[in-house]
Amino acid sequence: MPLQNDVNTLVTNRGICIALIFALVAEKLSLYYEHQQWLTQSQGATLAADWLARNKLRLALAVRKELSELSDQFAMQIATTLTREAGLYTVHEMMESLDPNYQSSNAQSLMLECESLFDLQYPQGETIKKCR
Repeated sequence: MPLQNDVNTLVTNRGICIALIFALVAEKLSLYYEHQQWLTQSQGATLAADWLARNKLRLALAVRKELSELSDQFAMQIATTLTREAGLYTVHEMMESLDPNYQSSNAQSLMLECESLFDLQYPQGETIKKCR
């Protein structure tokens, strides 16, 4: 993806990274609730590459690993704060929300959390360098 010096590209790159974190959290929680297992960092980076490829996008391996680590932290936080039943419901909402035609206030709240995590990890000036 070519990097351009305009606000729309910055928003697009940032949005892609945030959407990727959200998708990884959904997938990781799904695996956790189904099999009580967490993905390794390498498995998370591969899952990220698969998601990006389906969307005809690419990110460097180092960035995929960093975003996977952020998603690990958030997924584990969610898993420790919800009951199994609530977690399964949350995962269902997140997975359904991967379809842009599905709207969920719960998933939108979680997307905002992903955005906050991303913004903490990548202050405004670093977004352009890291997420491309």
